[in-house]
Amino acid sequence: MAVATGATPNCVASSKAEGRISVGRKKGDFMNMHQQASHGPSFPIGDQQSLPEREEEARKIRRLQLMISMVMSVISQDPNLTVEEASELAAGAKRAALAMFPDKELAYDLLYKPRLQRLMKERFRLQ
Repeated sequence: MAVATGATPNCVASSKAEGRISVGRKKGDFMNMHQQASHGPSFPIGDQQSLPEREEEARKIRRLQLMISMVMSVISQDPNLTVEEASELAAGAKRAALAMFPDKELAYDLLYKPRLQRLMKERFRLQ
């Protein structure tokens, strides 16, 4: 391994023949990964909510995911389902999601609405 020209004495650069280049880091320093991992997760939600609240929110999220999965399964697999009935299922899923998470309509519109719309287009060959 050779020190790159113009590099500081603590920085090393390996040759291209070795298959990797690490210019600008100290020898043995891999983006301080060992330091980052030792501090544990620093999620802002962990500081603001107690353990029971986080567990309850996790249960509600899992329930929502399961509900959306079931709605998508019914829409894709029921051969007798009409477009109107599928639309009612999707609307009911949105109402239930907003009942569980009242202020999260934008999140629903970003995460689940496109999936349901894509499924409806594929299933019923809509534009």
